[in-house]
Formats: sequence, C-alpha cells, structure tokens
Amino acid sequence: MELKSAVTALSALAHDGRLSVFRLLVQAGGEGVAAGEIARRLDVPPNTLSSNLNILSNAGLIGSRREGRSVIYSARYENMTELLEFLMQDCCGGSPEICAPLADVALRSRCGREGRA
Repeated sequence: MELKSAVTALSALAHDGRLSVFRLLVQAGGEGVAAGEIARRLDVPPNTLSSNLNILSNAGLIGSRREGRSVIYSARYENMTELLEFLMQDCCGGSPEICAPLADVALRSRCGREGRA
C-alpha cells in the first residue's frame, strides 16, 4: 500500500460516524447491509450516512452492490488487511516479542470464532 492510500483510509476512519459504519460493515461479513438498515441501526440521517459511505468508498474501505431497489454495502476486507499490513510493516524493529500482543488480539478476535453473529 502506498503512503497516500494509507493516509486516505486512515483519514476516512478518523471520524466517529464513519468508524461506526465501517465497524458495522466489518461485523456484518460478506453479505453486507442495506443503506437503510445502516441508517436505522446507527440512527443516522440519510444525507449524513450517504456522505460517510461516499468517503469510505472513495478510500477503498467499502464496496456496494445493487439488489433490487436497495444498495448493499460491505467492507472490503482485502483493503482493510492491506492497511493493517502497511501499519505493521516495520513493526518491532527486529524484536518480534514487541508485536506478539497484536497477534494475540487477532487470535482472540471474533473473526476466528465459530457461531459468529
């Protein structure tokens, strides 16, 4: 990932509303969530949500598809992974024990658990 792309993605996430949307979509998995449902769950006005979705989309963090009259949004996990890899690229300065707690966090995350909601 290029520095400019990382800055764009991090800037998109540096807002409580956009971060909430992104986290909701990450939790939703590949199925995604319809825009109207995102607005209802987060209690966000449609115009604010639209703006937040556009910023996240332009940063490459989410994608969308049309299903009938609904637009379904989902996290772009490959880009999220790329951003995390970029942030960790030079981690530890040759001392892996420094970053070991981050590996523990990844193992404890909901991604690795069965019966995920």
